[in-house]
Amino acid sequence: MSEDRDDIIILIDENGNEVEAEYIDTIDYKGNEYVVLLPRDEAGQGGADADSDEEEVVILKVEQGAEGEEESFIAIVDEDEQDAVFDIFTQRMEEAEFDEDELEDDDDTT
Repeated sequence: MSEDRDDIIILIDENGNEVEAEYIDTIDYKGNEYVVLLPRDEAGQGGADADSDEEEVVILKVEQGAEGEEESFIAIVDEDEQDAVFDIFTQRMEEAEFDEDELEDDDDTT
């Protein structure tokens, strides 16, 4: 299932199983760092919500290890914190989409 890609992260779930996720973004919020990941299904594709065509992202807090130790990712327990980080991510995606649309419009006029 695994391809050689720099944006793929292997996570260990609560049952000890490996789960592949695609790195999407890093968000800084109130002095903490968070990663936005897109879990991948068995076919190596981003997972879509069963009720819609939209893909579901996972947001994890980055916990810095002591000197020499690797970083780890932890689940966000506080719903307000998770909502705030998700709002920042959503705003970034909307701005990126707007910038992309603007570039396409500029290409059409030349």
